Amino acid sequence: MRRKIQPVPAECEGMQIKIMSSTCTGEKTIGFYDRNTRELKYSELVQSPGDIKKFYEKYGLKQP
Repeated sequence: MRRKIQPVPAECEGMQIKIMSSTCTGEKTIGFYDRNTRELKYSELVQSPGDIKKFYEKYGLKQP
């Protein structure tokens, strides 16, 4: 089953995608990084490399 590609949210246009790790638990999240507020927007939990790939595919972006 193929997922529908979503547009990048307008407020996140031009933002870089970043993976952040929790200092306490080591839990990783991926999302659009806002340099002004230093927070991830539309963040999702990363449990495997496949989750990173799915995030990029969700928005129709190429993984670096």
